Amino acid sequence: MSTPSRSLRLAFVMDPIESVDIEADTTFALMLEAQERGHRIFTAEQGDLGVDAGRPLGRLRAVTLRREPGRHVDPGETHLRVLDDDTDVVFQRKDPPVDEEYTRATQILSLCRKARVLNQPESILAANEKLYALNFPDLMAETRVTRHIPELIDFMAGCGGEMIVKPLEGKGGEGIFHVRNDDRNLFSILEQATAFGTRWTMAQRYLPDVRKGDKRILLLEGEVLGSLLRVPAEGEVRANLHVGGRAAPTDLDADDRRIVERIAPRLRAEGFFFVGIDVIGGRLTEINVTSPTGIQEAGRLAGENLCTPVIERVEALAGA
Repeated sequence: MSTPSRSLRLAFVMDPIESVDIEADTTFALMLEAQERGHRIFTAEQGDLGVDAGRPLGRLRAVTLRREPGRHVDPGETHLRVLDDDTDVVFQRKDPPVDEEYTRATQILSLCRKARVLNQPESILAANEKLYALNFPDLMAETRVTRHIPELIDFMAGCGGEMIVKPLEGKGGEGIFHVRNDDRNLFSILEQATAFGTRWTMAQRYLPDVRKGDKRILLLEGEVLGSLLRVPAEGEVRANLHVGGRAAPTDLDADDRRIVERIAPRLRAEGFFFVGIDVIGGRLTEINVTSPTGIQEAGRLAGENLCTPVIERVEALAGA
């Protein structure tokens, strides 16, 4: 393992560190790897960010980590710091939803001039995770975004009488429904999905291959880092691991590689350092850019620590 030439100061804007699942959380795994390579680790929540005379600030807490459930963090002192002066790299790793607080925090991080922010804040602000994939419509199943229930009904008819609907701001499978034209709850579901016509929702053709698994492919600067197959539980349409999906090993096929090759140049150009894409049956469904997950599960299936190349690349970017 290569050794960095100097210790970096890495700040992670995230959910409360005390509440993470250390066996599954990608942010924790990245932090632990960075610590083991000799870097100083700090955490902050979104509400800890601020601005003074144009300088982005953070109430940063030094932490020491260990892989012991329930004893995984020793918190140190918290100090108000100027991010550009007192950090080298800031990871924006707060989980969705991308609500007003998330947006404001990301806008504050966009004021960093010397500290490198990953992923690039300006690009995150412009890239809704559901809508961003629509820059590549030919790679996707048929998709419609609307607030209007009659349009959703027409779209479903064109898809053979069934579809998936999901909120644009959702995460982890929240708010996803598989609906059919013979469902007596159809209009009630669509009313909830669109908040009675006041909220955009995304509808996509139902892909039966989801029963075989939803493929999560992790990309580091547009290059494949790792992958896993998330197989839904019996009777469940969602393959997300935290709602009962099972992680299984997988290989990338020609369709997967074609998708990666198409989207990688744009990801690199727009500063998306670490991304997770979802593919079902050779069709792109989402491009996750806020806080993609799955690095621990993919690493265990591959028998390697996938955090190492991520932190090595961070070191190279920061000149360590």
